[in-house]
Amino acid sequence: MAFVSPTAEQLGMYLGLPEIDGDRADLLIQQAVSLAQSVVKPLPDEATAVVLSVAGRAYVNPQQVSYETIGPMSVQRPSGSGGLYLTKADKAALKSLAGRGGAFTVDPTPSTADPSPTWPIDDTFFGDDVFEPGWS
Repeated sequence: MAFVSPTAEQLGMYLGLPEIDGDRADLLIQQAVSLAQSVVKPLPDEATAVVLSVAGRAYVNPQQVSYETIGPMSVQRPSGSGGLYLTKADKAALKSLAGRGGAFTVDPTPSTADPSPTWPIDDTFFGDDVFEPGWS
């Protein structure tokens, strides 16, 4: 099954808003999908959560205000211009959902490797010495 982009209504429900500007929400969702595809393409079905998170951040806080004082008015904005962005967690989630970025093992043994010992086995070296039990 292919990725299905979330709708403006789903974004409104995600944000808990009774009303939402459909055109603006659709644009933000479309842009969030494009950003997500810059990390993983094709998007996995479960990427809806990341897309809604990215679009939701931009919908409720388009200027990325991170600090605000009401009296006497003070606002702090990042040096960028705001808008849509993917956090490290968003990128990691997309990679994880796509089956990438996890731990893995690499076996350096060549496929032609022989499992027999590489040292010479010489039964005459020990002669008729009898070893105590457990040493054979």
